[in-house]
Amino acid sequence: MATKEKGTNTELEVGEIVSRSEQFIEKNQKNIIYGVLALALVVAAVLGIRHGYLIPRENKAAAAIFKGEQYFARDSFALALNGNGADFEGFEGIIKQYGSTKSGNLAKAYAGICYFKMGDNQKAINLLKDFSGSDDMISPAITGLIGDCYVNSGNVKEGISYFEKAAKKADNEVVSPVYLKKAGIAYESLNQYNDAVKAYTTIKEKYYNSSEASDIDKYIARAQAKK
Repeated sequence: MATKEKGTNTELEVGEIVSRSEQFIEKNQKNIIYGVLALALVVAAVLGIRHGYLIPRENKAAAAIFKGEQYFARDSFALALNGNGADFEGFEGIIKQYGSTKSGNLAKAYAGICYFKMGDNQKAINLLKDFSGSDDMISPAITGLIGDCYVNSGNVKEGISYFEKAAKKADNEVVSPVYLKKAGIAYESLNQYNDAVKAYTTIKEKYYNSSEASDIDKYIARAQAKK
């Protein structure tokens, strides 16, 4: 009997919930319909923006950057940066027009390198810092290049911090030893020989198959002798 009563109570509870749900729907039918329509419009708008605006912009930006890459490959950095006055607006122009696209982001890296090659370290730093990437090769290399810019500007300590960030971010035998070695040399220039030995020793012990490791013993010996 108790079981039956329990079952009856459960049925009543479920029935009450369903009844209340139906009442809520009837009472708020218009609001629900408007809500569903609004959601549908938002989804349609997002898809429309993506296919009607974002993707075409990505394609235009990719086409625009191609000419710049050709100039860049020929070391024509001024043309790559500022355009040729005819069919190419330059990396700077691409950044202004398509900065939010993937190609626009890549143009920031190219433009930063161009400024670095042309000796304008501050403009290079600004653009390279504005570049965003997460891969194991390009992104650490850009971080390391910011370090080069700081060293060239006389801010060696800041340069070292970026070299170490680049090495840590990459954590591979291609990029990391390059920037650890740069950090070691920079430390030596500041007479911080213990830090230099530490950077060189990391190459020897962790990245022993890299080309930088092949003669790293002489750098370790040099820094130890100067201590």
